Amino acid sequence: MYALLLVLLAFPFLIYFNAQALSDYFALRGYTPPAAIATLASQDTMLPYTKHMFYLNHPQIVSGVSDFRKDCPDAAQTIVLGCYHPDQDGIYIYGVSDPLLYGVEQVTAAHEVLHAIYARLSNNDRNALNAELQDYYQNDLKDSRVIAEVKIYQQTEPNDVMDEMSCTFGTEIANLPPALNSYYQKYFSNRQAIVNFEQQYEAEFTNRENQISSEGAQLTQLKNNIDDEEQSLQTQLNQVDSDRARLDSLQASGQTDQYNANVASFNAEVSRYNAGVDRLRGDIDSYNQLVGQYNSTAQELASLEQSLDTRLTPQASQ
Repeated sequence: MYALLLVLLAFPFLIYFNAQALSDYFALRGYTPPAAIATLASQDTMLPYTKHMFYLNHPQIVSGVSDFRKDCPDAAQTIVLGCYHPDQDGIYIYGVSDPLLYGVEQVTAAHEVLHAIYARLSNNDRNALNAELQDYYQNDLKDSRVIAEVKIYQQTEPNDVMDEMSCTFGTEIANLPPALNSYYQKYFSNRQAIVNFEQQYEAEFTNRENQISSEGAQLTQLKNNIDDEEQSLQTQLNQVDSDRARLDSLQASGQTDQYNANVASFNAEVSRYNAGVDRLRGDIDSYNQLVGQYNSTAQELASLEQSLDTRLTPQASQ
């Protein structure tokens, strides 16, 4: 009697798992991942179950903002580089062609497949993972950029913050506590490879932001120097004009000895003024050259940002 009861209790679970397996089987029957998709899975070092979940969603790399926004409507409000539709209804990855941003697609693929994995966790496993994520976020997370990302999720997706943290931490943070490392080791053989991709393209932004900050500080200092030099030269010029007028008066009045005694000091004064003018011209040239470098770096940064801005339509970006 007890054995029969146990069998009956287990029967619904068997139906559920068999139904899930059958659903996966039919979803993958005849499916061959495109070469680009298989490459992403390999570059992300996805383990078999992770590949299964990735391919189950028939992932697509979507080029063009308009098409991507059809597949990922949330891109209209925020910068979204990929999306996962629940119930294995698709993974979409924004195609990024700029070679400086190589790695974006790899990180996005890993991020989205972690959504699919999170969705299939049992309640106990999900609760345990959430506790680890929350503990790390509250006590150990120091990366200001990732903290800012989480705050955005808290505003835009308050019901899915844990899900998003599970994807973000796993793809963007190199050093995690042992429990979280163990979790991700079940899905990627070398998670650091994914983090390296993220660090690689993120450095393209950080380097330019730092360069703009440095050049901006240099421009401010140069501008202050130029202003000081111009003010000093104006004072010197006023003195030169005054001393020249005095010498002209001495010469006109026939005070030759006194005139001759002051000529050398006047010429030295003029030489100092001319040297100051040359220095000012050099600083102005340096300032103008640095302005060009600053603008060029700012344009590069804007171009990189636009390459990832899925909020813009092609018409709006022209």
